Amino acid sequence: MSRLGLLGGSFNPIHNGHIYLANTVKEELNLDKILIIPSNITPNKNCKDFVPNEDRLNMCKLSIEEKTDFEVLDYEINKTQISYTILTIEYLREKYKSDEFYLIIGSDMFLSFDKWYRYKDILKEVILVFMLRSDEDINKINDQINKLSKYGTIRFIEIQPYIVSSTEIREKIKKCENFSCYLPEKVVQYIRLKKLYQ
Repeated sequence: MSRLGLLGGSFNPIHNGHIYLANTVKEELNLDKILIIPSNITPNKNCKDFVPNEDRLNMCKLSIEEKTDFEVLDYEINKTQISYTILTIEYLREKYKSDEFYLIIGSDMFLSFDKWYRYKDILKEVILVFMLRSDEDINKINDQINKLSKYGTIRFIEIQPYIVSSTEIREKIKKCENFSCYLPEKVVQYIRLKKLYQ
């Protein structure tokens, strides 16, 4: 039985913070593999600033080229429907029947997790792992842990927040500011070659 970490997102673009997060969880929980899962249409994102799916998928692949224990899953990005997490998990369960899934999310998503589509079914299938930042409201976090732990296993990992987001990176590119320090080098080269986010 393998222990698989699932990290989904729009990855528009994928950046060093995403990789740092995945590496941290993998080491802390001794996971065998991380699956990076770029989404197609997410229930809570404005998609107007999205570059084409092919480009987001390619950037994800470039970001992990030298990581043999990482894999990019194109299941969601190839779909035409909204990317509901439970549907992806059901797909993966058919493929990895006896493996253990660790769904990795941020603390902001954790606090709204009870609003996710079929969240109780998700918790039956995965161990939910969220990143706890030092500036979090611990009372809200504890209330949510108590609420969700009735339906499944919750783990948290304390982590230093990464200092930039994909939104900020896109803004830096538009303003012709330096952005290369926030992204894997091959992703930087790809963005420049394809003239993305300009």
